[in-house]
Amino acid sequence: MQHFTNETIDIQQLPKYEETALTAPASKYWQVMLINLIIFTLLSGGGLAILILIDEEIRANWAIFVGLFALIIIVLFLLYWASFKRRGFALREKDIIYKSGVIAETTTIVPLNRIQHVALNEGMLSRIFKLGTLHVYTAGGSSGEIRIAGVPIEQAKALKEALVQRLEVKTTNESE
Repeated sequence: MQHFTNETIDIQQLPKYEETALTAPASKYWQVMLINLIIFTLLSGGGLAILILIDEEIRANWAIFVGLFALIIIVLFLLYWASFKRRGFALREKDIIYKSGVIAETTTIVPLNRIQHVALNEGMLSRIFKLGTLHVYTAGGSSGEIRIAGVPIEQAKALKEALVQRLEVKTTNESE
């Protein structure tokens, strides 16, 4: 029988994930985000225009509605920009880190031995800009999933291949 120990770990001696240099999304990804925001603005602005034309009460106060709409679009633009600037990821020896968030910052660290599946997606706009989104799935379900958008497609393919190779090594070691 093995001797059981449960020693206290000095938290000050643990490596600091905050010191890891993160790779930001490609600058072209900001253009993809901006195009999506413009499409949303045009569609919702068109809906507001139709409401102003149809409803007399709204038409009487059109300046208030247009002003509120413009304010919402400006706030969305600023949130998207801040969100773009705060994203980053890193592949380390034993884990992958992804950080995002403006109002509430989230840092997800997934040990490589917990990864179950890796997928690479290219949306229509992303394909035009030669970008991809890397999805890393874990056994923990959606809470452990990482979705890294705005990665140059060649880099995303290389990351996916590196993670898949680690999965194959893990699977081979488990079956022996």
